[in-house]
Amino acid sequence: MTTTPPEGGADPLQDASAAAARDIADVNAVELITTVSVHLLSAAALRCGLSDEGEEHQDLDEARTLIESLAGLITAAAPDLGDTHARALRDGLRSVQLAFREASVVPDAPGEGPGEKYTGAVS
Repeated sequence: MTTTPPEGGADPLQDASAAAARDIADVNAVELITTVSVHLLSAAALRCGLSDEGEEHQDLDEARTLIESLAGLITAAAPDLGDTHARALRDGLRSVQLAFREASVVPDAPGEGPGEKYTGAVS
C-alpha cells in the first residue's frame, strides 16, 4: 500500500517510520532485549493475576505463552546479556513461573510448566 503525500509536503507516516528507525538504531542490543523481556514479564505477571485487579486480567493460557516466550528469549540471550542483566531477568522469570504454578487449578508436572523446558523445573 502506498500513500501519496499531501501536496507540497512529506508523508507523515513515512516521517514517523523514519524517526522510529533512527530511534531504534540508537539502542544497543542488550537494552533492547532487556526492554522486551520486561514487557513480556509485566504482561505475564498481569495474566497470572498479579495486579491490583487480580483475577480480572488473569488468563493462564496467555500467561503460559508469554512465560514460554520470555524463557526462550532469556535463555538464548543470556550469554550476551552478561551476568547482572541475565540474573535479574531470570529472577523475574522464576517469579512469574511460580505465580503461574500457584494460580493454576491443575498444576503442571515438574519440568512441564511454562518455560521449564528452558529453565528446568521450578518449585
